[in-house]
Amino acid sequence: MAEVAGTKEIKTRIQSVQETKKITSAMYLIASTKLRKARLELDHTRPYFEALRAEIKRIFRTANDVDSHYFYPIDNDTPRKGTYACLVITADKGLAGSYNQNAIRQAQQLLEWHPDTKLFVVGEYGRRFFAMRNIPIEHSFLYTAQNPTMARAREISALLLDGFDKGEFKEIFVIYTDMTNAMSFEARSARVLPFHRTYFDTPAGERAVTEPFEFVPDVRAVLDSMIPSYVSGYIYSALIDSFCCEQNARMTAMDSANQNAEELLGELSLKFNRVRQSAITQEITEVSAGARAQRRRKE
Repeated sequence: MAEVAGTKEIKTRIQSVQETKKITSAMYLIASTKLRKARLELDHTRPYFEALRAEIKRIFRTANDVDSHYFYPIDNDTPRKGTYACLVITADKGLAGSYNQNAIRQAQQLLEWHPDTKLFVVGEYGRRFFAMRNIPIEHSFLYTAQNPTMARAREISALLLDGFDKGEFKEIFVIYTDMTNAMSFEARSARVLPFHRTYFDTPAGERAVTEPFEFVPDVRAVLDSMIPSYVSGYIYSALIDSFCCEQNARMTAMDSANQNAEELLGELSLKFNRVRQSAITQEITEVSAGARAQRRRKE
């Protein structure tokens, strides 16, 4: 009876692992589909982002000494004192390996370096993490992180820029996850505002401007009108990039889960066959012993 009960338990365990494997396989396929779609959106986003950056570079090629509160002064690029704003982009759920923890670790490091930092959080995972540890959140964007759009990026950038323009925030950071290549990604903490002027430097091999551009009404007004669009594009790119990395991390996690399930099924099948063989051997032994006893009784 012990062997029979063991066989039943192993069979139930095998069925449970098989059902779990079906779920992880489905999650892998869903993540791969979302990743392809997100990569397409990212490919459509980056050209606009790079073109806008190129236009800002053109302004600095003509007027290198332009004064704007969106940039560090020419002779001073030290970090500013005061309150910082930090946008933290996480996922809505786990099951994505170390994706969420890496982004949160970057946020914790920023809080340790500059405690006077206001958090703006995208993603249910980040909201729950900071709430459970009583870390105050200045603003939580309650829409899902699964569907990044330009409209949401503009909403986020408008809120951050409003605080920056009013002087409430001296610097603005964005913590997101960047896909370095098709197989790897890393969490980054990037300062969005104010910019270093060297960020828009003209490469050494680029042709110099021989005829100055004409700016209407003036160069500062043109630059100040371009920066909000640039920040919106940057945040939109960070949202999509993070979403791509989330799906990539989930695919990796589900693939590992599938491999572990295969190994576990192999071990359980082997154990099931051994227990079953042992039970059959015992039954044969009992039948042989009974037949032998019957022959002896007749003799």
